[in-house]
Amino acid sequence: MTTEAAAQPENTPDQIETPKASLDPRSLIQKLQEASPTFKDFKPVALRIDKAIMARFPELDRKVVRTAMRMHTASTRYLKGMEKATHRYDLDGNEAGEVTEEHRAHAAQTLKERFAEAAKRKREQQKADEARRRAEEAEQRKAEKLQQLMSKFSSR
Repeated sequence: MTTEAAAQPENTPDQIETPKASLDPRSLIQKLQEASPTFKDFKPVALRIDKAIMARFPELDRKVVRTAMRMHTASTRYLKGMEKATHRYDLDGNEAGEVTEEHRAHAAQTLKERFAEAAKRKREQQKADEARRRAEEAEQRKAEKLQQLMSKFSSR
């Protein structure tokens, strides 16, 4: 046995670390929607629900859970539900606390800003489309005028 081989310990089954489940955040959200009526119906989730998710699905990576939760709670459907909700729900769909007026107001403000930004982008896109259409029409008129001049002077 070489000294290099002797220096590296052999891995026994007890020592081998199993990697955390390699779900991406979107796949985790789908899994939660299948497993939980709260996620399926986009109901407001209980505070610190990430801990309950980790307890129920210990194979998940904590960072993936947190990223999935940020994605889920930032979704328009979730915010619309949060805006009108009075209660929060656990993974099983049971009430688990109340939604504060502050949280409802935050959801409403976030939606308002999101819709205003989308409307602004739409207006800007419409202006850009209109400017492009006008430029194309001007170019077409210019080409037609040039063609008329060419045909006028080429016939002489």
